[in-house]
Amino acid sequence: MRTAVIGASGYAGGELLRLLATHPLFQVTVVSAHSNAGEQVTTIHPQLQSYAGRIFASTDSIDFSSLDLVFLALPHGESAALIANIPAHVKIVDLGADFRLENPAQWEKYYGGKHAGAWVYGLPELSPGQREAIKKESKVANPGCYATSISVGITPALHLIESTDIVVVAASGTTGAGRSAKINLIGSEVMGSLTSYKFGGVHQHTPEIEQALSAVGKKPAKISFTPVLAPMPRGILSTITAKLIQPLTTQQAHDLFSEHYSEEFFVDVLPFRQMPKTSAVTGSNKVQLQVAVDENTNRLIVSVAIDNLGKGAAGQAIQNANLICGIAEISGLALDGIGA
Repeated sequence: MRTAVIGASGYAGGELLRLLATHPLFQVTVVSAHSNAGEQVTTIHPQLQSYAGRIFASTDSIDFSSLDLVFLALPHGESAALIANIPAHVKIVDLGADFRLENPAQWEKYYGGKHAGAWVYGLPELSPGQREAIKKESKVANPGCYATSISVGITPALHLIESTDIVVVAASGTTGAGRSAKINLIGSEVMGSLTSYKFGGVHQHTPEIEQALSAVGKKPAKISFTPVLAPMPRGILSTITAKLIQPLTTQQAHDLFSEHYSEEFFVDVLPFRQMPKTSAVTGSNKVQLQVAVDENTNRLIVSVAIDNLGKGAAGQAIQNANLICGIAEISGLALDGIGA
């Protein structure tokens, strides 16, 4: 399938190119980056020597009618403006937020500007029904990185917790903030330091997570979410806690999660008391989970590790593309993490 990556000079775009280089069906025929148009791909992504000699095209030079599949890895708010140029027969996976939220008021509150509408939400592990819904569509809204880790992390227990009292503290690597130069992200500022940001419930993934959990749990969900900037390039470690509404032991919680995800290739519930670590999922589309019950406070605790550029972005985008194209979901993604 003739495939384009739009916004390929960013971190997520570069990871898409890396994974697609060995995909059995998706052939990258267009590599686009507006601000870097005319430059060689390897000047921005020197690791991608399989693209040596390839040049970033400008978006306005692309003949979208010649394509079968498009990945949009653009800043939030830019995908919607481009959609009018893409013919209806072309399948699209949007890694931005433009089509994730169903409520226009939530879009305006957290992102600003005009709401573009909503596409099917591309998190197959939410439920069997979600996977089937994705398969029926040709356009998918890829979830946010934090949203993926948190939603996968708490979904199995929604019927056992007070869903309006979910508390999350999650640390992310610096690639989650994009490639644009920012003083607070330079090495001298980040190394040897941790800091919270978008503090007090204002992070843009909050409504997305609440929307997903409310839909799958069939009852309102609310989260108190504190993101943390960690001194590492990539990875997310989320710690989720929620008040239990019925008695549960740690062993029962582990059994529940293990059974829930027993058929999910990309979700690994680790052996009892083995903890997730971000380095174990780097470069993969995997999710690592561990669960426990804090009997002192009667709260469920879930630890979740993903690669924010893998399952949190490019890997999941390819997983969704596989689904809408009717091929094996793990095509091009059957990779373990790199590890330490």
